[in-house]
Amino acid sequence: MLRLLLCSLGLLAPILALPITKREIQGPVITSDFPDPSIIKVGDTWYAFGTQSVFDYTDIRVQLATSTDFNTWTVTGNDAMGTLGGWVDQAQPLVWAPDVYQREDGSFILYYSATTTTAGNGNFHCVGTAVSDNIEGPYNSNSDTPFACPTDQGGAIDASAFKDDDGTRYVIYKIDGNARGNGGVCGNTEEPIVSTPIMIQQVDSDWTTHIGDPIQILDRGEYDGPLIEGASMVKKDGTYFLFFISNCYSTPQYAESYATSSSPTGGFVKAQQPLLVSGTFPGTFGPGHADVAFDGVHMAFHAYASEGDVGQRRAMYTALLNIDGNIVTV
Repeated sequence: MLRLLLCSLGLLAPILALPITKREIQGPVITSDFPDPSIIKVGDTWYAFGTQSVFDYTDIRVQLATSTDFNTWTVTGNDAMGTLGGWVDQAQPLVWAPDVYQREDGSFILYYSATTTTAGNGNFHCVGTAVSDNIEGPYNSNSDTPFACPTDQGGAIDASAFKDDDGTRYVIYKIDGNARGNGGVCGNTEEPIVSTPIMIQQVDSDWTTHIGDPIQILDRGEYDGPLIEGASMVKKDGTYFLFFISNCYSTPQYAESYATSSSPTGGFVKAQQPLLVSGTFPGTFGPGHADVAFDGVHMAFHAYASEGDVGQRRAMYTALLNIDGNIVTV
């Protein structure tokens, strides 16, 4: 049944089914629109940052929610974003996919995607950075230029931070190729289909300054639909796990997947089946854009809470992962 479901969704080639495990998923823990959640624990409190909503709290550019038990969450109603970079369309920033990391000096850096004025007539996003001494913000731009802005390829979105065991620092992001696609679902199901690669960029101790050039570590394939995006990385027992989304956010085919490698900068192999698809947890449709805490256990993601919600409000769910070798289950 699982194989038939996955193939009917156009996600994967036929696969060997894995053992069914207990589903450690809670939610929705936030019922208002809270897309693209990223999570971080500071002290005894969990913090979740979310995309600017077009349904709820519409004037808040970076949403913020808190929890002390990872199950009960409170949306603060405060805007964690302070000043945006000068390259951002200030009137219509459309701030997406914030990700917060605590730097070695105790301060915090926020990666965000926003509409750029540099190209695209409002159709392209680029990745910027902002900093704060307080986890709750406000986060103010710390650079006059975007962190990643390849507008000739469609711009960039969905940045996240990762620090390796040896202290090497990286930022992962997606080149938003489907923003320059040729039409169809998420702009990229009409031929010729364009690339939507995931890139990794080494950075200095400020988590802003680039070291070398970005490296492509993954791209969409036949079973990913129009795109992959929303990548985040964790490491366990010497293996790097890259979590990413396949398919279009506004469809029930949207799904959370992962790939594994022995290096953070290449050699990633996609898992034989997605981690989350519609129906993995009863009453969830289009689950994805997961962020996994660096403990490799706690995860947050968004999904539509009913079939009628698809394309509308995205609720936030939490999950506990189990990583066994190269296999991840919830």
